[in-house]
Amino acid sequence: MKAIASTTYGGPDVLRELDLPTPEAGPGEVRIRVHAAAVNPTDAMLRGGAYAARTTDVPPPYVPGMDAAGVIDQLGPGADGRLSVGQRVVALVVPTGPRGAYAEQIVVPAESVVPAPAGTDHAEASTLLMNAATARLALDTLALPKGATVAVTGAAGAVGGYTVELAKADGLTVVADAAPHDRDLVRGFGADHVVDRGADVAARVRELAPDGVPGLVDGSDQREEAVPAVADGGALVALRGWQGPAERGVTVTPVFVASVRGDTALLDTLRLQAEEGVLSLRVAKVLPASDAAEAHRLLEAGGLRGRLVLDFS
Repeated sequence: MKAIASTTYGGPDVLRELDLPTPEAGPGEVRIRVHAAAVNPTDAMLRGGAYAARTTDVPPPYVPGMDAAGVIDQLGPGADGRLSVGQRVVALVVPTGPRGAYAEQIVVPAESVVPAPAGTDHAEASTLLMNAATARLALDTLALPKGATVAVTGAAGAVGGYTVELAKADGLTVVADAAPHDRDLVRGFGADHVVDRGADVAARVRELAPDGVPGLVDGSDQREEAVPAVADGGALVALRGWQGPAERGVTVTPVFVASVRGDTALLDTLRLQAEEGVLSLRVAKVLPASDAAEAHRLLEAGGLRGRLVLDFS
């Protein structure tokens, strides 16, 4: 089968089209014929070696990708009875060595697979799970009561946009940041208040909430710059592993989406919310899988609104 992989860590050009053995579904697993794989920042981090310390016992090739959409073509023994061969699905993939989403066929635990949202194509469907599950995990970690205020940085991005939409569905008041050209986009997600993004975002949040907000999801990875927006004793959720330290009793909690890859109920709820229009699936551009290096260059250039998607059809 065709896969996009690297045999060493480095820049986008280390990604190559390789022929790898077709995987077989084992007990409790399903095999998916992938038609689309979303390109996420974590893929570039894997490609660049940011996770090398975690995978010292995993030999190359390294296949990136945490978001796949396609059709089930094999069920392993004891696979979940929810699923069937020929079914259109999406999967939250944890890439380990050759087991990433950038491949024509992938094998994943059945618990990480849910039906594709009705009314979506493969490219749209592939943009859902990783970022929406990260947003859901972030909000669940904050556990703010209905009516409370949450701040979201990086609100125009994939995780940030989903966080705003899910927070509104939870009954929270949302203060979000945006560049001037993204203000209408972020308001469209449901943000109650939009402030200018940038290094002084915390001061702008404090203009709206003088005592600070009880919770903040740091989608733009601003770390110390974002902490002053949080009220004394409040909480900040970090998405890139930052653990603080903070100040004034502010708790910093990093979240990792791999921790919910087996939470089928959570993943399926996100699928339903995409069908209901609570979550907006945004595709920036679809590229042939063979153009994965170019996709990574575009990703690292920044400014995307929506996800790049690799086409494996």
